[in-house]
Amino acid sequence: MSLLIRNAQILTLDAQDREWPEADILIADGRILAIGPGLCPATQPARVIEARGMLAMPGLINAHFHSPGNFLRGMVDGLPLEVFMLYEVPPLAAGVPVKRLNYVRTLLGAVEMLRHGVTSVMDDAFHVPVASAEGIDGIAEAWADSGMRARLAIDQPNVVEYEKFPFLADLLPPEVKAGMAAAPRQSTAELLGLYDHLVSRWDGAAGGRIGAALSCSAPQRVTVDYIQALSVLAARHDLPFNCHILETKLQRVLGEERYGRSLVRQVHDLGVLDERMVVIHAIWIDAEDIALLAASGATVAHNPVCNLRLGSGVMPFRGLRDAGVPICIGTDEAVADDAINPWAALKMAGLVHTLADPDYRSWPTAPEVLRCMMQGGARALRWPDIGRLEPGARADIALLDLDTPPFTPLNDLRRQLVFCEPSSAVRMTIVDGRVVFEDGRVTTVDEAALRAEARELTAGYRAAFAPAIAEARRLEPYYRTMVLRAHARDVGLRRRLDA
Repeated sequence: MSLLIRNAQILTLDAQDREWPEADILIADGRILAIGPGLCPATQPARVIEARGMLAMPGLINAHFHSPGNFLRGMVDGLPLEVFMLYEVPPLAAGVPVKRLNYVRTLLGAVEMLRHGVTSVMDDAFHVPVASAEGIDGIAEAWADSGMRARLAIDQPNVVEYEKFPFLADLLPPEVKAGMAAAPRQSTAELLGLYDHLVSRWDGAAGGRIGAALSCSAPQRVTVDYIQALSVLAARHDLPFNCHILETKLQRVLGEERYGRSLVRQVHDLGVLDERMVVIHAIWIDAEDIALLAASGATVAHNPVCNLRLGSGVMPFRGLRDAGVPICIGTDEAVADDAINPWAALKMAGLVHTLADPDYRSWPTAPEVLRCMMQGGARALRWPDIGRLEPGARADIALLDLDTPPFTPLNDLRRQLVFCEPSSAVRMTIVDGRVVFEDGRVTTVDEAALRAEARELTAGYRAAFAPAIAEARRLEPYYRTMVLRAHARDVGLRRRLDA
C-alpha cells in the first residue's frame, strides 16, 4: 500500500538529525521512498494524510519489555527485585492453560503501546512454570495480529530457585529446598528445541514485522552449557541476546560469592559477551565492567522507572556513554512500571541522572536521550532500518498534534518530547506503512472486547496462582533476610541514596 503524509513538521532523528519545518513523506511497500516539500508521486497514493500542524517522527522503540506482566499492574507494593520476583514468577507455581492467556495479555500491552506511538518492542517473555511451543505461539500471534513490530525471546531459567541467589540455600528449611529442587525445570536440549520452533516459525513472520530474539534471563539463572549454546545460536542467526546483569546490589554480592568476580566478567570469561548481547539494567557495574562492555560492543538496556519502582538503584549513564557503550530504553513490565509508556521512561532517563554528578555539564540532554531510544533501540533489536525517517527506512511513524498542551508554547521540540510526556498528543501510529492507530482507536483490535476478555481471564489467572502466592508470602521472610544481608556488604559502589 502507498501512503502520502503531507505538510507535516518532520523530525527525522537520522544520522544528520535533520528536521523539516513542513514537508511530505512518501511511503510504499512498508518503506519510506522520499521526504521533502511538495512531493508529487508519479501515481496517486492509496491514501493521503493531511498532517499540517502535526509532528511526524519515528515511532518509539521499547527495547525491553516482558509481556507476561501485562495482567499484573498494581499487584505489588514497591519491593526489591528478589522479593518482587516471588510474586511475579512464583517459584512453586503450577501450570495454567497458556495460549489464549498469552495471546490476550500480550495484545493488551500492544494496544497500550500503539496508542502511545510505539512501533517496535523487544519482548523478553517469561513462562511460569515452564515454556511451551503453544505458549510461545500465543505471544507471537498477538504481536503479529496487533500490527506492531516485535522481537520475541524465551526468558526461561533452568536452575533450582535457591541456586540463583547468595545465602538463600543456607536460610531455607530443608523441606522448602526439597520442594524447589522438585519444581519443573527444562533441560538445555528442551529449551533449544523451543528456540528451534521460535526461529523457524516466527523469525521474519508477518512480512518481517515479527522476529526472534534470545534470552538466558540472567547468567546466574541458567546452566553454563545453555548460555553458551544461546550465544552460538545468536551468532548463527544474528539475533539479539537478552541478559539481565547486575540489576541489584545482591547480584553484585552473588558474583563475589559464587564466581569471585563481577557477572559482567563472568559472561565475558564464558565467551558470550559480544555485540549481539543486550545487557539489561547494568546498575551495579564498576569501571572494569564498563570497559568490558565497551570493548564487546554490547548494548545496555536502561529501564529507569522500573529501577526506581524496585529500588534497584541508578545506572551510571554518563560512565557508559563516555565509554562508548550504546544505550537503549525500555519500560520493563507492567508490574514493575505499572504502565507501558516509553514516554515516561524517556523522561525519567532525562531526570534521574541529574543526581549522579553536581556538574550539570554531565547530565543527559534531550537529544542524547532521544538518540538512546531511537538509535540505541534499533541497535538492540538488530533492525538498523527503524528509529529514523529517511528514504529506505521502514515506515514506522508517530504523528503528534502540536496544538496540544505539551507543545504550547513550542520552545524546544526535543526537550518537550523528552520532558513534557506528550503521549496525549499522539494522533496516529503507522507501522510498516500501515495505519494501526487513528481517531482514538487501534484499527487492528476490538479494544472493548479485548478488555472484557482480559478481565475475565484475570479472574481465573488469580485463582490458579493463589496457592503459589500464598507460598510466596511464606517464603518472603527468608528472601528479605537474604536481601538485607547483601545490602549490608560494602561492594565499593554507590548506586542508591542509602548505600
